[in-house]
Amino acid sequence: MYGGGFDPPHNAHVALARAAIAQLRLDQLLVVPTGDAYHKPRTLSCGAARQAMCRLAFADLPAVTVSDIELTRSGSSYTVDTLAVLRRSEPGARWFLLMGADQAQRFHRWHRWAEILQQATVAIAVRPDRAGGAPAWHAADPLPGTDAPPSAVRILQFPAMDCSASVIRARAAAGLPIDSCVPAAVARYIDAHHLYRSET
Repeated sequence: MYGGGFDPPHNAHVALARAAIAQLRLDQLLVVPTGDAYHKPRTLSCGAARQAMCRLAFADLPAVTVSDIELTRSGSSYTVDTLAVLRRSEPGARWFLLMGADQAQRFHRWHRWAEILQQATVAIAVRPDRAGGAPAWHAADPLPGTDAPPSAVRILQFPAMDCSASVIRARAAAGLPIDSCVPAAVARYIDAHHLYRSET
């Protein structure tokens, strides 16, 4: 499961999906745009637009399925609840939860995080620092603030990429090109639907 705002999905999201499929040998990667994101400081774009952009962004990865499981649920979206539903639908599957190292540092603040660890292995995408040195996270490092054993975590090697959804939205709002940051189909969708134009 790879959840997130995906507002918009960008090249780093796609690169992480590709790395996870290869390194974890996944049969399927479920991309889950967040529904009612209780933790986001800003209101996300409408779910239909984010879902459409995800389908465009990940179209070249046949192992990826974009799910509306959180978009169609009422109330706040919690990962622990989404995983519970997914596990019931695929009782024999082994689940991984993809996240970046920045999210992993805050994982102990997630809603019912201990239950998440009972349902899925956390797969953390670790990038080398911008100077090209060693990554700041290693396989033996625990999840901060938790008592999770090393077996609860997998490390994904991930190339350094300078992509940020907030920067992309700001560039789109200013009428600047975003083609180098997002897949071409996503850039066309953003332009055609005038997304982010009202942001400052």
